[in-house]
Amino acid sequence: MIEILAALSASAAAGIRIGIPLLIIMLLQGSDFWLQVPIFSHVSPGVLLTCLISCSFFELFVSKKLWGQRILQIIHLLLSPLVGAIMGLAVASATATPHWLIAVIGGSLALVLQLVQVGWFYRLRGLPLWAVFLQDVLCIALVLFAFDAPWQGGLIALILLWFAVRSAKEWYDWYHKSR
Repeated sequence: MIEILAALSASAAAGIRIGIPLLIIMLLQGSDFWLQVPIFSHVSPGVLLTCLISCSFFELFVSKKLWGQRILQIIHLLLSPLVGAIMGLAVASATATPHWLIAVIGGSLALVLQLVQVGWFYRLRGLPLWAVFLQDVLCIALVLFAFDAPWQGGLIALILLWFAVRSAKEWYDWYHKSR
């Protein structure tokens, strides 16, 4: 159960940002850990670290501008299910749950959280700067919770999922009131 909550926490972080959670896991687990991940095992650890640092800085700085948020949304919508699955598998490697199930749940959670961000972006016509900073802090906290406090990280991930369901209901009601 603890591994599944840790996987939810890590996948939720991938639903917020992509490069930052991967970089934090690489720094916490070491470069030898990535040799076990099928996609990253073919890439040199130095090249992988350079790419992840570049992606993380790109996400941190570009997300503060409106045009940057739009660019990141397209990239995140395409890659968040894959990165969510990788993050879930990276954290929950010792569980008896089938790996494909963890990958599907992690990828789905990351995609749902990313879709909610896109919905709020278009409804608000851009995310305010305080919300972008909150995303950055929450992303880093979720990755750290996945390793140090999986119960709390999993609980935060489930609260974010509840928020996504509530947002969908609000958008549905808003849409039907405007018609």
